[in-house]
Amino acid sequence: MKKLLKTLSASLFFFPIGAYADPIAVGDLVIEGTIARATVPGQKVGGGYMTITNNGSETERLVGAMASFSGKAEIHQMKMENEVMKMSALPEGLEIPAGETVTLKPGGYHVMFMKLGEPLKAGEERNATLVFEKAGKVNVTFNVMSIEDTMKMNDDKMDHSSHGAAKKEGE
Repeated sequence: MKKLLKTLSASLFFFPIGAYADPIAVGDLVIEGTIARATVPGQKVGGGYMTITNNGSETERLVGAMASFSGKAEIHQMKMENEVMKMSALPEGLEIPAGETVTLKPGGYHVMFMKLGEPLKAGEERNATLVFEKAGKVNVTFNVMSIEDTMKMNDDKMDHSSHGAAKKEGE
């Protein structure tokens, strides 16, 4: 319970209150703060963000995602290489170590929604499915936030010392 409270309070630091759906608990995982960034007309890609806590004793891995509004979804990361921000898919997925929290956020780890059929508009809710190595498929709702709000969230409330890499709780 103490770990859950610590996780919940940490996620409030990263995501504005009221911007996302209730936390989802699946086995040892707690998924919260599921938001997507609004897109402009004609934009064919979008990003999804969240916090995932693994309260178990074994490592879990986020290996994929699916969404009816997206022709394809992958787990990606952004990181600095030779002073250039680069984005790449994580073909092996994203590790969620036992007893730790991993945050997917703008400029770091994220779900990349590709081949969007229509723009993601601020204020909408979009359903998707996350795929975990052990926990399997988990249905989530992404609350779409404006580009400005997600930029503000990243600029005002997040640590940039890692140059885009998601921070694990305690780092």
